[in-house]
Amino acid sequence: MTILVQKFRSQSPKLLSQDLLVESSSQRQELGTIWQLSDGRKFVYAKNGAVALTAGKLLQQAAPAANHLNIAVASAVAVGAVAITVTLGATAVTANEYAEGFLHINDVDGEGNLYKIKSHSAADASASLVVNLYDSIRVALTTSSQVTLTKHPYKDVIICPTTLTGAPVGASLMAVTANYYFWAQVAGAGVVLVNGTIVIGNIVVAGATTAGSVDAAATTDILGIVGRVLQVNASTEYALVQLSI
Repeated sequence: MTILVQKFRSQSPKLLSQDLLVESSSQRQELGTIWQLSDGRKFVYAKNGAVALTAGKLLQQAAPAANHLNIAVASAVAVGAVAITVTLGATAVTANEYAEGFLHINDVDGEGNLYKIKSHSAADASASLVVNLYDSIRVALTTSSQVTLTKHPYKDVIICPTTLTGAPVGASLMAVTANYYFWAQVAGAGVVLVNGTIVIGNIVVAGATTAGSVDAAATTDILGIVGRVLQVNASTEYALVQLSI
């Protein structure tokens, strides 16, 4: 069923197939689809992880797998190719675990380039994995190239733990069943669980003692925000960042 969503005032109507306060067991939008209202609120289409959510919880991306970071390219890849064979670290992957996510070249030949993942099969720990891409390779890769696999930031999201294992990606609007699809709020006036004392006009950050909450920031003297780290790579290498500029 397709729902016609009427935008307000200057916004044009847009077809969306899942209403704002509805969850779904099946995917009805592309992950990361943005729905913005004229009052400044912005929502992003997401998939919940393995734990049910309640309303007003701060969410983060799925924790990256350490053994899918800095992995080797198994064989050279020419410009124009749409698949890369990599050698996994000591963690297996399920079929399409990284579909709609990203592969980036974090070091050596081709470094700094990002590619969106289309599909892949399952593979055992330390095995070879063929990753099919939407984009064609722009800079040739060698067996010295190092790559990192990252899930789509809005795939398998979790409640923010008290020690972050990924970037915060939004807040829940409602109760959401485990592994269901839903809209997470990322901008505008929204409701989030509070831990401790906060001050009107000051900055809040991910809660350090209560999962899914926000704390008052330790200081309001901060540098210009560029974004939040999605995958950590070494100094002088290239890392994946969710830009917010």
